[in-house]
Amino acid sequence: MRFLKYHIFLLTKLPAAYFCGARIKSINSNECNVKITLNWFNKNPYRSMFWAAQGMAAELTTALMLTDKINKSGYDISMLLISSKSNYYKKATGTIVFNCSEGNNMDEMMNKLISSNTPQTITLSSRGVNQNKVKVSEFVFEWSLKIREK
Repeated sequence: MRFLKYHIFLLTKLPAAYFCGARIKSINSNECNVKITLNWFNKNPYRSMFWAAQGMAAELTTALMLTDKINKSGYDISMLLISSKSNYYKKATGTIVFNCSEGNNMDEMMNKLISSNTPQTITLSSRGVNQNKVKVSEFVFEWSLKIREK
């Protein structure tokens, strides 16, 4: 049921990611995996995946976990992506799985945010590997979070 909820979320809130084929493979409090398969919607002229499609899948791994942690906190917290950086190591063909396994870092930041009530930033990485477990690309996202005033 949870994955149906994520599919509906993607389709209604992030249709570009949905139509490019980004799909949640797994998510828990410690890590999130999103897969994306080369298709007509996300290809570039060089028979590989467009960098922005990879970026959408990578960003989802960090944003979904942060969103879950915000929802579970009971606080009204805003989040904003303030920077991103990417590196590409191999041509992205086939299915790429992006992984962010920084749930513990997110928990520490959330605790600090709630206890101090001061805006916090966190830098999170997401690594994409192909079917052979070879690193294809890596993204680093910096998020800013703050508790909204009532």
